[in-house]
Amino acid sequence: MRIIGVKRLHDSCGVEVAALIEDQKQVTVIASLPDFWADPAGHLARPPAGPTLALSAVEPVPPVLPDARVFCIGLNYSEHAAEGSFRDQELPPYPTLFARWTQSLTVDGAEVPVPSNEEGLDWEGEVAAWVGSPLVDASPEEAVRAVIGYSTFNDLTARKAQKLTSQWSLGKNGDRSGPIGPLVPAAEVGDLKDGLRLRTRVNGETVQDASTDQMIYGVGETLSLISHTLSLRPGDLLATGTPSGVGYARRPPQLLQPGDTVEVEVEGLGVLRNIVVSNHCRSAGPAPL
Repeated sequence: MRIIGVKRLHDSCGVEVAALIEDQKQVTVIASLPDFWADPAGHLARPPAGPTLALSAVEPVPPVLPDARVFCIGLNYSEHAAEGSFRDQELPPYPTLFARWTQSLTVDGAEVPVPSNEEGLDWEGEVAAWVGSPLVDASPEEAVRAVIGYSTFNDLTARKAQKLTSQWSLGKNGDRSGPIGPLVPAAEVGDLKDGLRLRTRVNGETVQDASTDQMIYGVGETLSLISHTLSLRPGDLLATGTPSGVGYARRPPQLLQPGDTVEVEVEGLGVLRNIVVSNHCRSAGPAPL
């Protein structure tokens, strides 16, 4: 099952959560966005009961609540840490966490603009985990059991803005810079520790090729850590970090330019494909929620 958010083009139903039909030309509505996240496990356990609509009759949007929190792990693969901030240094005992705002998220197929003061955007292929039940002071085992699903994610980064200060928020929240793929139920994915192959391609050339079993900080351990400071809620997201092969670490550096196509493919989760466009396309704004 592949779960996406949709807005009907000729209706005022608001954002709904729907299941993609296998041919990916139709969707079946499951529930409104708030109703889905009030009981995601229950909705996924039942066959979708809503109407079936042509994909051409809806606008795909991230199935994310406007007040959800999007936590991201920085430097979660040892080779990526070595090509960046922790070359020849000991890795920290806890994950480096930063936040995205939901307004920065977009979907497969969306155009992503390069900010005006950037020479390009950098790719960061990742897996994102969706929290499906409340977590407060959870153990790692409880936390990973609370994950309702996973998605392919691309943490597209404005490197100049990211490096202005020690805090990364500015460079990680450009317009439409967080494409996220359909939610795939956790039961269909299995444990990331077993290793899902993750590849990123730029104009067809593979630039990242790794496995999720190479992650330093696991999903359960990281969600557990967060839950001891703040309560996690259904619909919150954890982006699990990117492997080595990002553009800024190459010699010479390579960044995404207008016209480039970037793809992130994760085993069992599918391909996330986006086109980079010029700053003049920013007027369209982020994908609506």
